[in-house]
Amino acid sequence: MSTLTETDTQRLHVVVVGHVDHGKSTFVGRLLHDTGSLPDGKIEQVKAACAAEKMDFEFAFLLDALLEEQEQNITIDTTRIFFRTDRRNYAIIDAPGHREFLKNMVTGAASASAALLLIDAQEGVMDQSRRHATLLSMLGVRQIVVLVNKMDLVGHREDAFRRIEADYTAFLRTLGISAQRFIPIAARHGDNVVRRSPAMPWYAGPTVAEALDGFEHADDLGRLPLRMPVSDIYRFDHRRIIAGRVEAGALRPGDDLVFLPGGRRSTVRAFEDWPTTTRDVVPTGASAGFTMEHQIFAERGQVAAHPEAAPRVGREFRARLFWLSKEPLLPNRAYRLRIGTQETQAFVTRIHSVTDADTLAAGDAASVPRDAVADLLIRTAKPVAFDLHHECPVTGRFVLEDSTRIAGGGIITEAVQDASPRPGTGPVSGQERAARLGHGAAVLWFTGLSGAGKSTLAESVERRLFDAGKHVVRVDGDDLRAQLSADLGFSAEARAESVRRAAAVAGLFADTGAVVLVTLIAPIAADRAKARKSLARHPFLEVFVDAPLATCEARDPKGLYAKVRRGEIKEFTGISSPYEPPADPEVHVRTDQVELAEATEQVLHAIDEVIREPREDWEV
Repeated sequence: MSTLTETDTQRLHVVVVGHVDHGKSTFVGRLLHDTGSLPDGKIEQVKAACAAEKMDFEFAFLLDALLEEQEQNITIDTTRIFFRTDRRNYAIIDAPGHREFLKNMVTGAASASAALLLIDAQEGVMDQSRRHATLLSMLGVRQIVVLVNKMDLVGHREDAFRRIEADYTAFLRTLGISAQRFIPIAARHGDNVVRRSPAMPWYAGPTVAEALDGFEHADDLGRLPLRMPVSDIYRFDHRRIIAGRVEAGALRPGDDLVFLPGGRRSTVRAFEDWPTTTRDVVPTGASAGFTMEHQIFAERGQVAAHPEAAPRVGREFRARLFWLSKEPLLPNRAYRLRIGTQETQAFVTRIHSVTDADTLAAGDAASVPRDAVADLLIRTAKPVAFDLHHECPVTGRFVLEDSTRIAGGGIITEAVQDASPRPGTGPVSGQERAARLGHGAAVLWFTGLSGAGKSTLAESVERRLFDAGKHVVRVDGDDLRAQLSADLGFSAEARAESVRRAAAVAGLFADTGAVVLVTLIAPIAADRAKARKSLARHPFLEVFVDAPLATCEARDPKGLYAKVRRGEIKEFTGISSPYEPPADPEVHVRTDQVELAEATEQVLHAIDEVIREPREDWEV
C-alpha cells in the first residue's frame, strides 16, 4: 500500500455517478483494490463470505461491505469512501439518490471538485446518463471524465467507444460543459483502471488513476486568497484582539488587511496566542487572535482579506438553493441569511426556476417546495461580503433560516451589478473591471447585407457568452433607428451619423467592461473605419456576415426586399445603394455555407482570443 498519509495533502473529493447497472460499484471496488486502498484482510474477508454463500466474488461486494461498515458512523446522507494514489488522497462521494446528493452538495455537507461518469459500452448513453450530467452542470462541477465501462462486452472495439464518445460529447455541449477526456475501461478485469489494458492497444490516453491525478486540486483552500470571518473582538488592557478562523488562505504578521463590509484597513502587528506566541503563520483551518498596527473598528461578521484579493461586497446575488423546510419558500418574505459569521435579513426577489430533486425536471414556479432546487435572486437588508462559490466555497455558501431553524442552504453563482467595487482609490479602471468580470471588454461589429444573418448570429453569440458568465450587451441597428436615431434619414450623411452614434453607444458599454455586439449594416467602409478608430481603446473585431444578394432576398426576414421591388423603398443597401464589403475583416462568416452553430463557434473563437487576458491598455 502507498505510504501517503492524510496529513500529506488535503483529500480531493470526486463524485462517481452512472446509470444503474453500468458498473459503478464494480468500478469503485476495483479502484480501491488496485490502488491498495482496502483495509488489510478486507478482500479475503469478502471472498470468504462469497464462498460461504456459494456465490462468485464480485468487486462490487467490496463497496457494499465498506458502506455497511460506515453506516453506523455517518450522520449525513452522502457517504465518503477513501482511497489513495501515489500522488494524493481521495474521497469518493457516494449518494443513494439525486435528492440526497443535491442536498449535501448544495448545502455544503459534501462537495465535489471532479466527477467520474460511467456509461455501459453495450447499452450506450441512457436517460440517467443525461440526468447525471445535468446534475453535475447544475452544481457547477466542471472537471468531468467519462468512463466507458464493460468494453469486454463489445469485444474491446474502438468504434463502439468512439460512438459513445461522439454521442455524449454532443449532449454535454447542450449543457455548456465538456468532458476532459473519455476512457475505455473494463472495471471487472481492471482494464485501464490503474493498469493499462493490453486488450485495447488503440487507446493511448491515461488510465483512470492517471486522469484522477490530473484533476485540479480545487479542494485545497490554502491556495485561495485569505478569508477570515471575524468571530469576536476581545479587549485586554489597551489591546483589541481580533479573533476568527482562517477559512481560506493564510495569515501572517505584517499582512495588510481590509475588513468587509466597511472597508477599514490596517496591518497585522502580532498574534496573541496563550500562553505564548510562537506562530509566524496561521494556515487554513486554524484559529487566530491578533492585534493591528492601527486600532480600527472591526466587528463580528466582517471578513478579513488581503486588499488585492478581497471578496465582493453587495446586497444582491444570484444563487442555487436546496430548500429543506416543510413550508415552501416564498418571494419577498423575510428570512435570515448567514454567510460565515455574517447574518442579516434577506428576501428572495425572483425565482428564476425550480428543479425537482428526483426527476431533475426544471420549470417556472411561484414558490419553492420542500426538497427542490431553485435558481433565484436574493437581496439582503445590508451589504454582505461574499465570493462566487467556484471562486471560494467557504464564502460562496450560505444558509437561510426561518424562525431560527435552518430552512435551506445554497451556493452563490453570480454577482448582481450593484455589488460594490473592491476597495481602492480613484476611478474604477478597466483592469479592475476585467478582474471583477473575469474577462476584458471588446466590440464586435457585425456588418453585412440585410438578410445575411447578422442579428441571428449575434443573438446566438450573445446567448453563448451570457451562459458562460460573460458580461455581454447587444446594440441592434433596428433598435437604434427606432429610438436614438429616429431623426435620421438614409442619405450618406445620415448613414454616417448613424454609424457614429452606434459606435458611441458601443463605447459606453465597453467602458463598463462588456463584450458589445453591434449589428448595423454600416455599408460604407470609411464609416466603419471611423467607428473602429473611435473605439481604439478597446479590442475591435469586424465580423463580415456574408451571403449573396440572392440568398438574402430569398430569406427576406423583414419583407424589405419585397417592398424595394414594389417601389415602396427608394434607398436600399445592396440594390439602390452601395454596400462596400470589408477588405480584411477579423471574422468572415459565409452564412449560405455554414450552419448557425458553426458560425457561432467561429465568432466565439475570435472573441476568446481577445478577451482572455486583461491588458494594460484597457485602462479607461
